[in-house]
Amino acid sequence: MSYQVLARKWRPRFFDEMVGQEHVLRALINALNEGRLHHAYLFTGTRGVGKTTIARILAKCLNCEEGVSARPCGVCGSCKEIAEGRFVDLIEVDAASRTRVEDTRELLDNVQYAPTRGRFKVYLIDEVHMLSSHSFNALLKTLEEPPAHVKFLLATTDPQKLPVTILSRCLQFSLKNMTPERIVEYLARVLDAEKFQYEEPALWSLGRAAQGSMRDALSLTDQAIAYGEGIVGEEQVNAMLGTMDRGRLFKMAEVMAKANAAEVMSEVAAMAEHGPDFDEVLQGLLHIWHRAALAQVVPDAIENSQGDRDAILKLGMAMQPEDLQLYYQIALQGRKDLAMAPEPRQGFEMVLLRMLAFRPAPDVVPELDLVSALQVATEKKKTLTSQPDVLSAAGTANEAETIPVAADTVSRLEPSVPIVSEAATVVVEEAVQVEQPVSVESDAIPPLANSSDRFDDVPAFSSEPASNVSANSLDGVTPEDSIGVPWDNPSQEAGSENKPIARGMATSLMDTPATSVASAIPVAEQRGTMVATDTVSVDTVEQSELPELQPHTWWQWVDRLKLAGLPMAIARNSALVQIADGVLRFDVDPAQGALFNESQRLRIQDALSALIADVRIEMELVSPRGETPEQRRQRLHAESFYAAKQAIESDPVVNHILSEMGGAVVEETIRPVS
Repeated sequence: MSYQVLARKWRPRFFDEMVGQEHVLRALINALNEGRLHHAYLFTGTRGVGKTTIARILAKCLNCEEGVSARPCGVCGSCKEIAEGRFVDLIEVDAASRTRVEDTRELLDNVQYAPTRGRFKVYLIDEVHMLSSHSFNALLKTLEEPPAHVKFLLATTDPQKLPVTILSRCLQFSLKNMTPERIVEYLARVLDAEKFQYEEPALWSLGRAAQGSMRDALSLTDQAIAYGEGIVGEEQVNAMLGTMDRGRLFKMAEVMAKANAAEVMSEVAAMAEHGPDFDEVLQGLLHIWHRAALAQVVPDAIENSQGDRDAILKLGMAMQPEDLQLYYQIALQGRKDLAMAPEPRQGFEMVLLRMLAFRPAPDVVPELDLVSALQVATEKKKTLTSQPDVLSAAGTANEAETIPVAADTVSRLEPSVPIVSEAATVVVEEAVQVEQPVSVESDAIPPLANSSDRFDDVPAFSSEPASNVSANSLDGVTPEDSIGVPWDNPSQEAGSENKPIARGMATSLMDTPATSVASAIPVAEQRGTMVATDTVSVDTVEQSELPELQPHTWWQWVDRLKLAGLPMAIARNSALVQIADGVLRFDVDPAQGALFNESQRLRIQDALSALIADVRIEMELVSPRGETPEQRRQRLHAESFYAAKQAIESDPVVNHILSEMGGAVVEETIRPVS
């Protein structure tokens, strides 16, 4: 028996075997079950998405000897003849080869006659947009009022070329392109049934190359089977398609993140040895940068179906959002320039150099190894897969059942670091700012039962939440691994000189003048607050210039963090509320909800690690129970403005000008001197 290609062998025979197009199938199934049948249907969509297949199944439903239903029997004479393409009452017309008006008139001459065998005479006109204008005119009257025994099924890939008069006479169904996820899962099912070995990354390459067409995907799979001698491997498929290996693409994305022109040109030379299509290379880079930009905003949206989630998340953390947007925009426009370049490689190199020319040089070169992350993640997926116990190909094709392809089958990885689930309930008593430390007797200090004890009554702050901080400048910052000693013993005395401490959320959240550790403790104790004894081992670098980390000194630490853009905006809109068990807990202003995500928390934690060894932070979007650095800045600005305004209003010279010369003070122009 001669070989039958996969695209024909696996053509669906019933509606429930279709992959995708649920919006079309639901309408047709309901119409068949309820007997509400139109006389003309128009199916539109790109090639290989199921237009002709749906039309043939619909013809089978209409003429099944068991009756009109959404599930034909498939075994009666009419069903078998339609499946074999020899049913006398199913007239299939290729409009591309019969465009003349004479062909159309000859076709319509037999419309008036009753069907020979079936219940309906079905006219299936493929590529109907190829008909001439005279042919459309000849078809109009019959299409509008056909005999009761006639049904028209039209299919086209270009509905814009159809006259409006034709469109208004048909029920139009627009078929969607297949997603790569649907194609990959269907190809895996087919190859398992056909008992061919395959690698999952190879199926993703085929799914993307098919560009939404299931028929193209099956045809490419046939070609890949022949090319790989029965094995569908990633290297063989990439060589067959002429596409660049994903490892090379991630390596290029890695060197572009480092912004090293010499490494970029070296990687381009290595790519050129394989003779790639540089337009496809740009498409691959666009795909990577898009997913990296998405990872910065919604990390949970990055699924791991292609085994590149870890590499994408690392790239998203290493690059600033504006750099990714710049790279994406230049690459998108650069694809148009490739066609005009003297040589494709030359055009590709200029696109990359343009990205580097317009991107500000990063302050810290990120240490990335995307290829290793990609290889570790895909090592399991690249194993050749074979299902020998599956039914034979012919049996599966004849006894095919529903092949569900759901988007939710794509595996997802949860963030490895949990976000704080409950708001910290650290509370303090209302404090009044004092300018001098007040010493108290030691017996007036209440004993501490536990370092995590808290008060229950919290006075509300009157200051309004800080507004969003604009992220106009996003300089690259790479998370660095800090090596330090673990958290000190909680019994460490406060007066230790060699081991500075970070005290818990026990003092007032109002700002107090910067004082020494010895003077700050009596002030807190005199106000009746409870001081946690958790200590933090702090690096000596720049520590001598910083006060001990407390809720009211958090604003001084923020300015020393190596952050910019979104992470800095979130840090400045966060209030430190507790230090307990080696964990810093923050309340993040809910106004930052659109900016805050797990990757931003990790960036802030990495920046703090440069000052505090082995620090861990937890952040939650709740109304801050303390004053954030941004709220403090706004408060100080308002106070300075008020003082400046009072100074102007009390100035005798200004009062003389206002009273004698009719002057006026424009408040918007008042600027505090300090």
